[in-house]
Order: sequence, then C-alpha cells, then structure tokens
Amino acid sequence: MIKAILIDIEGTVGDIAFVREVLFPYARKHLSETLHQRWRDPEIIAIVADAARAGSNTLPSPQAAAAQFLAWMDQDQKVTPLKTLQGMIWREGYASGELKAHLYPDAIEAFGAWRKNGLSLFIYSSGSIEAQKLYFAHSVAGDLTSAISGYFDTTTGPKTDPESYAKISAAIETPPASILFLTDAPGEVTAATKAGLQVRRIDRTQATAFVGEGGDTTVLGSFAGLIQALG
Repeated sequence: MIKAILIDIEGTVGDIAFVREVLFPYARKHLSETLHQRWRDPEIIAIVADAARAGSNTLPSPQAAAAQFLAWMDQDQKVTPLKTLQGMIWREGYASGELKAHLYPDAIEAFGAWRKNGLSLFIYSSGSIEAQKLYFAHSVAGDLTSAISGYFDTTTGPKTDPESYAKISAAIETPPASILFLTDAPGEVTAATKAGLQVRRIDRTQATAFVGEGGDTTVLGSFAGLIQALG
C-alpha cells in the first residue's frame, strides 16, 4: 500500500523548459552581480568556501568565484554550492514577482487529491532544498508548500544511486515498498527500483492519458491516471 509519494520536479510536475529557459538564465544573469555586491556576506562566504572545496581550488575574488560557478553551469554540473547560490538568486526573483514557477494542471490537481487522501508528499530534486521550497511557494497555482511534507536534494546523494533512496526511506520512516517515486529520468527509475521503491516514469511528450511500458517501469503521460488511483 502506498503511504508516501516522492516526486521529481523538472519534467515531472513542471515543464523542464521553465528551469532551462527561465530559471537558469535568470541565475546566470545575476550571478556575478550577486557575488560582487555580497562578497563579505556570511551566506556568500559559506557558499564560496563550499565551492572552493568542491573544485579543489582557491576562489580569492568575486571574479574567480563567478568563473567557477559559470563553468559549472556550462557543464551542467549538479554541484551543491552552485545549487545553493542559484537558490539564493531565485529567492529574490520570486520575491519580486519576476519569477513564477510552472506546474502542470494535473500535478496541481494531484497534490490536492493525494493530500486529502492522507498521503504524504515529498520532493527529491537536484535543485537545492531552498530552491524547491521557493518553486512551490511561488507557483502558478500559488503557495503549495502546505501540501508537502519534506524535501530532499543532492546533500542526500545522487539521484542515480540506490543508496539515496534508502536514505530517504529511512528519513521519512516509510518502507521502500510503500513509497511511490515519480520521475521523468530513466536513470532515476533504475536506482529507485533497485532500492525497492514503486516507480512510475512520467513522459510529458506523450498524451495526457498515455499508459505504456518502458524498461523497469510503467510509463505515464501525466498524473491523470494516478489521481483517481491514489486520490
């Protein structure tokens, strides 16, 4: 019996284009300015120190730090200090109203239905926990954070490592077999399946009502079928 639902963000509940075409460019645009203006702020000092350790390099100036962060962005690296800095920049964009997170209509409906049915919802994304909270606090459907019981990011471990899902299972005190993981990434499907979770892959290129098979799991075009099954 499913007791908890673990959910990916990009390509699963929200259009990946919002992240790639809106959030990432926004962070890139404001990255150097943020480092220069806040270089002596404790929050920035901590982020840069983490970045120096992650890159095995000294970052003595805003210019050097910006170069490292931008290089990671160019390489699409899932590095925790980069995610933390991006989250900080997005926080201001959301607060100003410049940013409003995309959510698919069926995902919005599912969140309400599942919570009403007593299911616990958790997020697991490569974006920082702060970025995740911002995403759901400033979505096109308003603030949905009250529907979410917890958040996990790369500090738990890589999303392609089965051990990460074991850690999440322990953290939420729910057996793996009672957790349903929803993601669009085949590599994450494999890892979560190895950890014993129930998994469905969401393929947003398919029709909303699509149901098919793909490797280790059932593939769905949306959350539509799951709303009735779990709601």
